[in-house]
Amino acid sequence: MDKNKLLKSVLVSVLLTTISMSYAQQSSPANKALSSHQQGLVNIAALTATGNVERLKIELNKGLETGLTLNEINEALVQLYAYAGFPRSLNAIQAFMAVVDERKAQGIEDRAGKTIVLDNRAKDRYEQGRKVLEELTKTPQVKPAPGFGEFAPRVDAFLKEHLFADIFASDVLTYQQRELVTIAALASMSGVEGQLQAHINMGKNTGISNQQLEQLALLIEINVSTTQANTVRKLIEIPLVPVIKPDMLVRISEIEIYPEFLEKYKAILKEEAAASVAIEPGVIAIFPMYQQEDQTQVRIIEIYADREAYQSHLKTAHFEHYKTSTLPMVKALKLVDMADVDQDAMLKIFEKLK
Repeated sequence: MDKNKLLKSVLVSVLLTTISMSYAQQSSPANKALSSHQQGLVNIAALTATGNVERLKIELNKGLETGLTLNEINEALVQLYAYAGFPRSLNAIQAFMAVVDERKAQGIEDRAGKTIVLDNRAKDRYEQGRKVLEELTKTPQVKPAPGFGEFAPRVDAFLKEHLFADIFASDVLTYQQRELVTIAALASMSGVEGQLQAHINMGKNTGISNQQLEQLALLIEINVSTTQANTVRKLIEIPLVPVIKPDMLVRISEIEIYPEFLEKYKAILKEEAAASVAIEPGVIAIFPMYQQEDQTQVRIIEIYADREAYQSHLKTAHFEHYKTSTLPMVKALKLVDMADVDQDAMLKIFEKLK
């Protein structure tokens, strides 16, 4: 081979190696965002853990629309009983049943997906669970677990034999998917930072990247609160997001109602206020009141996370219904925008901003 051909061969080899390395870097977990399926599982887990059934129904529909199977969602909701408790897991399953029935009534047939394992025939389920935990933690797991396992052996047995053996025996969800579900649930609840840190570490061992955890934190902020999202940000050592945004909107609506419409107006307002707080993450508070000496004088304290949340609120079906239904009932309306004197006090008053 002459020198020119040899040089060309070397250059081609170097070029191919460079392209291969570049592609590997671009497709590595560190540079991947959460897929639509993963985002669906995170949203569903967060809303199940916080018991927000109305918004959960919306995300269950979205999850099915983006391709999550019935059994994938079912398996996630079952797993969540171990972290959020039976009541919220069962409420979520009932909400899922209602969503599936509604979709069937509309002629939508969702994919069942992989079959869920109902019978774990392992002879030693503790050992099975211990090995799963070793794989997730990448550290040896002794029997019993030091500390809590020695103090409360039954808890150690339940953890290994049931959670990491019986539940994990089903391959409907991968270990990575299960860790995303667990991390999202723990991130949505206060007082569990130790367990959240442990599962973030396990999640990373399954290939979840810091970038994906950062995106998960954003989903927690949208579905739960900035405060809860910041627990994830703190643990993965990225900047926290201020709880109170500079363009937060605080308003007092001063409304006078014609006396003959008062009871009907209060009923519509009560329904609209409840729906706004339950369904819209950007609505911090809509708190209707009336003057004791004159019930036709209604006052509403409204707090929105930012101007964008307020504009979004104006486009919702429940606000449109309130606006059009009550327009003939309103004698006078005045909107008074307010500025806070003490932001720290607001954090203590409103649980959603805690």
